[in-house]
Amino acid sequence: MLRMHLGALFLGSALLLAGCGGQGALTMLPDKNLPQFLAAAPPRVREAYGFAAANPDEMKKYPCFCGCNKMGHTSNLSCYVKTEAADGAVTFDEHASACGICVDITQDVIRLTLEGKRAPEIRAYVDGQYSSFGPSTDTPLPVE
Repeated sequence: MLRMHLGALFLGSALLLAGCGGQGALTMLPDKNLPQFLAAAPPRVREAYGFAAANPDEMKKYPCFCGCNKMGHTSNLSCYVKTEAADGAVTFDEHASACGICVDITQDVIRLTLEGKRAPEIRAYVDGQYSSFGPSTDTPLPVE
């Protein structure tokens, strides 16, 4: 298990990525703060981990459909982050590093967020796009 401190993220070292033609910017955990097991991972996997770690409240709104509910996962965030301590220390989960469905869902959340979509719209898209893959995590619907 790796524990990384996210304090630097909240103290101003966050990387802001603007989407090409997108309507917003995203807060991302910088690559240097990602766990070592991602060192050789494809950029889209590192990007998904960076987004999930930097946006836990957002990622808790979206389910995963890869079957990880059987592992105790409760949302797509659980595929990336096992725990987050009060001091900001994160224990990463390696699951998403080898699961295309987890990463695809997160990449869709990133894309739709940059397009200006709100959580209920993104959730409806994720549910519609991925429900055929398997049972979802027990993730409450987002409230706005």
